[in-house]
Amino acid sequence: MRDPGLLILAVGNPSRGDDALGPLFLERLAILREQHSDWKDVELLTDFQLQIEHAVDLENRALVLFVDASVSCPPPFQFSRIQPVRDTSYTSHALSPTAVLYVYQQINHASPPPAFQLAIRGERFELGEALSVAAEANLVLALDFAGQLLTRQDAKAWEQFAVLDGGSNTVSR
Repeated sequence: MRDPGLLILAVGNPSRGDDALGPLFLERLAILREQHSDWKDVELLTDFQLQIEHAVDLENRALVLFVDASVSCPPPFQFSRIQPVRDTSYTSHALSPTAVLYVYQQINHASPPPAFQLAIRGERFELGEALSVAAEANLVLALDFAGQLLTRQDAKAWEQFAVLDGGSNTVSR
């Protein structure tokens, strides 16, 4: 069986306020996918956090999009091209997307597939909190942006959505 070309991997804890942005993004994208027959080559995967094992999920993919909530990105979201980096999360139980790419590179002795990160701005991350009004608005805009991305599922097209920022391609909306 062939792996879908595009993997969208979202992380977050649905019980921690705006940390639910990643899982909610995937839930709503799955509903939208039902209306778009041209999005069938897309696999949606969610987890609480990224771990070393997620490097295996990247195998045989043409393109990868990591989605997560962020308190440090500008609102409503930030879209970046990412590269493998051995950062401080490398030895942790929760990895950054760049560290997952690094692990992929180490276990496969090959470059990982082209990868991007969609960080959606969140405000509140306390246990038991509901999604904030600001995060809900940011989620709607991020889904609209993802719809634009999914019309052309290749790295060159996605790079056109980004601007160069300190060595990485980043676009903020």
